[in-house]
Amino acid sequence: MDKVWMLRHGAFSPVSAEKQGGTPPRFTLWGVVNVTPDSFFDGGTHDSLERALPHALALAAEGARVLDLGGASSRPGADDVPAEEELRRVLPLLKELIRLRAQAGDTEGATLPARLSASTLFSVDTWRADVARAALEAGADIVNDISACAWEPALREAVAEHKPGYVLMHCQPGTAPKTMQDALHYHDTVGEVLDFFEKNMTLLVKAGLPEEHIMLDPGIGFGKTAEHNCALLRGMERLQSLGRPVLLGVSNKSLFGALLGLDVHERGEATRVCTALLAARGVTHHRVHDVRAARQTLALTEHFTPWKD
Repeated sequence: MDKVWMLRHGAFSPVSAEKQGGTPPRFTLWGVVNVTPDSFFDGGTHDSLERALPHALALAAEGARVLDLGGASSRPGADDVPAEEELRRVLPLLKELIRLRAQAGDTEGATLPARLSASTLFSVDTWRADVARAALEAGADIVNDISACAWEPALREAVAEHKPGYVLMHCQPGTAPKTMQDALHYHDTVGEVLDFFEKNMTLLVKAGLPEEHIMLDPGIGFGKTAEHNCALLRGMERLQSLGRPVLLGVSNKSLFGALLGLDVHERGEATRVCTALLAARGVTHHRVHDVRAARQTLALTEHFTPWKD
């Protein structure tokens, strides 16, 4: 089977390899584009349109099929950013990328280099209803929400109305980035995350978002200790039992600092190993900072894994 879960007209559905572009056929790479001054890995490096646009295009050229744009850091301990500031950061970049995507789809004399495909997808990493609405009205394909619509319930209405792809991430109820590492109590980590997903998928579907538009993110590093994170990664098959694609976000996470004593800029190799291990167990979506390295990792995983399908 040379298909991967991909967004088409709002729904995550299997797409054949020939329509995928650079990512190895079984997988979808999400390139991280932080238009922020304080993200944990690359804070300030791409904090303007002039810096973020070349970076986004480079990630697409390296094999990212989804560009995940963030205008507010969601790292544990991060300060809140008003919706107006988040929009000021992310909306100009989104609009320019959408313009370039349309140009890439123009087969008559388009001058844009082939690094941005007409099928490139744009995700906006936000938990704010106003930001999501503005992004979706501008043409974003996916809302990547770390809050499960808990911090601004109007977000559920926005995604139900626009019906984009939606990433449902697990976080401890009642927490926010500033406080999420203060609530680290689980009796059964995988079971509680599964219950969380089932409850929130039900709420989203009742609100009007089709289930096939939802993918799941266990929230590695969000309100969890290293052992909680390891339990979720060990229990990936249980998370996949819900029948929705899983987005893995382990790129350069503090998990590798806790387990291996690595500084944030020393975690590339650990990220690649973790990506390969989880990809071999069926995780098809990977959100990464280094797309080129992840693409090589996934290509080898694809060749070396005895796929049963």
